[in-house]
Amino acid sequence: MQFFQEFSMRELISAFVVLFAITDVPGNIPIVISMQNKGIRISARRAGLYSLFLLIFFFYAGEAFLKLFGLDISSFAIAGSLIVFLISIEMILDVNVFCEGAEVSGDATMVPVVFPLFIGAGVLTALLSIRSQYSDINVLLAVLADSFCVFGAIRLSRFLKSI
Repeated sequence: MQFFQEFSMRELISAFVVLFAITDVPGNIPIVISMQNKGIRISARRAGLYSLFLLIFFFYAGEAFLKLFGLDISSFAIAGSLIVFLISIEMILDVNVFCEGAEVSGDATMVPVVFPLFIGAGVLTALLSIRSQYSDINVLLAVLADSFCVFGAIRLSRFLKSI
């Protein structure tokens, strides 16, 4: 029960605000709507679950995962930002950088919506930093709340799309 004794509302709110700001839920809604308008399916439920799984996996195994590939946090953040940059070029210029001539499956829930759009290298890097400063229970609750926000944003995008 020591796990629950370390609960702190201040740490929970601080961790959530950092994750929410880097996840940029409100800023990603127009991108999700644009993808939906192109006929790409995005499941809100699966996006919430995928983001929760990805964040929890990185919470516990993030440092070991990076060491496995010989990466440090700054290299991971730079590589992730380059991927997000290329995806934004694809969306803005309506060109295919990654899959020229390939058929798209029509479901973009995991890639590129959950990773790297919502849960990108910045969020995963921040998660490792937050974990070193706050108690695990507070960070895990913030992760749960952030994943719920991803779910809510995609559900909200369906409503906004119909307006």
